[in-house]
Parts: sequence; structure tokens; C-alpha cells
Amino acid sequence: MGYKIVIDSCGDLPEGLKGDSRFESVPLEIFVDDYHIVDDAGFDQAEFLKRVKESPNCPKSTCPSPERYMEAFDCQAEHVYAVTLSSQLSGSYNSAELGKKLYFEEKGEGGAPKIHVFDSKSASVGETILAMKIQELEEEGLGFEEVVAGVESFQKEMNTSFVLETLETLRKNGRLSNLKAFVANTLNIKPVMAGTREGAICQIGQARGIGKAVDKMIADLVAKTKNPREKILAIAHCNCPQRAAEVVEKAKKLAEFKNIFVVETAGISSMYASDGGIIIVA
Repeated sequence: MGYKIVIDSCGDLPEGLKGDSRFESVPLEIFVDDYHIVDDAGFDQAEFLKRVKESPNCPKSTCPSPERYMEAFDCQAEHVYAVTLSSQLSGSYNSAELGKKLYFEEKGEGGAPKIHVFDSKSASVGETILAMKIQELEEEGLGFEEVVAGVESFQKEMNTSFVLETLETLRKNGRLSNLKAFVANTLNIKPVMAGTREGAICQIGQARGIGKAVDKMIADLVAKTKNPREKILAIAHCNCPQRAAEVVEKAKKLAEFKNIFVVETAGISSMYASDGGIIIVA
């Protein structure tokens, strides 16, 4: 086997890649009070959203251990790539880097595999798009260093945006005061959020009503996307398939993308997006 792509479970994979033996998803874990969830194929989104809604506290997550990454790196592939959630949002990147270091300390650096860890500086389908770019360049027959350089170059042009239906998670984790959350909810104000180049989250706008906020999000992303015909538009939704379908149609009217795919958020992405949230990356 020539290559392997290890992606933490915040990276929402389309069905076609979930069964691909060259991909391995390493799960994070989530806690809603005393309720413990492993973010893997058994994740129950409806149960999770119900418990989040009923709890006065913000859900918390823990990243995979360095040993878990080390285990994923121990394979027959010549080239191994890891893609993690933004290091600004999680310890997953640092854990993967430590796992790589421990692997080489134990096995030595003389043989295979070569390992590179990418900090996605994004989340959800942002990680997915980077993993797909790795696959594309590997399938073209590029060398390990060429793949790394190509993905890093691609990453510099990548944009991540999202709109939240509910501000409850931001309120619960202290990022939004009770008063601001109350005013926003009363006036039906929805923030339009984006990822910064460093991988942090910032607000780029707001609108009254989710529909207008989504329109703003799409227009902003399309305006920032260079050469959309060469890019994939990836959409992840948390329990709102109809909204995701509308995003596809609206995006098609504004730009022609190489491809568009839609996935449902798994555990960690559901925690960030919250019920009704939508994430888009190109």
C-alpha cells in the first residue's frame, strides 16, 4: 500500500471514503455532563443534540492520545499523512505530532513510513478537503515532499465559513454573554462566522434570519474563492438536510465548482455547529 491518510473524527468523510482502506478516522471523545460519547461510526446525533439541549453546561471534548495516533501510523504504507482539527481549537494536532515523534523513537527513522501531520487550520469538511487533496496528489504519482508542498499551497487558498442556528453553545461556553445571546435570539440575529488563516474563529457578519445569514455566508465564500472551477465545495450540516440542499442550489447560481458534496456532521462537528448549523469550505 503506497499511502495512508489518518484524519481525526472532526473530519466528516463522505460515504465513499468511509470504506476506503487508505483512510483511518481517529476518534475524539465528547462529554455532555456524565454522558460519554466516542466520536465514531456509532455516534447518535439525535441523542447527542437532545442531551446538549437539556444540559445547562457546554459539551466538552478530548482529543485522541499520542498513543492512538502512533497506532494509526504503524502500518505498511510508505507515506502516511495525518490531518487534524485546527490547533487553535483542539489539542489533536499536538497529539498527532507527539505520536509521530514517539513512533520514530520506537521504530527509528531509517525505514518506512514517512509521516507528515497537517494542521488543517479548519474543521469538519475543511479537514476532508485537505485529505482529498492528499489523495489526488498521491494518485498523480507525486513524491512525498511534493505532496506535502502541494497540499500546503492548496491550503493557503482554502476558506471555511459557517452559520449557527442557535447561539446556546457559545453562551454556555462563555464566548457570548447572556444579554447578547438574549438580544440576538429575540431579534433573530444569526452570526456569519469564518476561519482565520491561523485557524481561529471570527465573526464576519450577521443577518436577521437564518436564510439571509446563509446567503451572506455563500456570497462571502464565493467572493474569496480563487478559480472555483478548480475547487470542490464541501458542505456539512447538523440536522438540516433541506438547508444544505438550498446552499448547493444557491452556490451553483453564484459560481461553477469542480464538484460539490454534502455530508452530515459527526460528533465533534455537531458540537461546534450545533443543531441547524451549516459549514461550507472551498
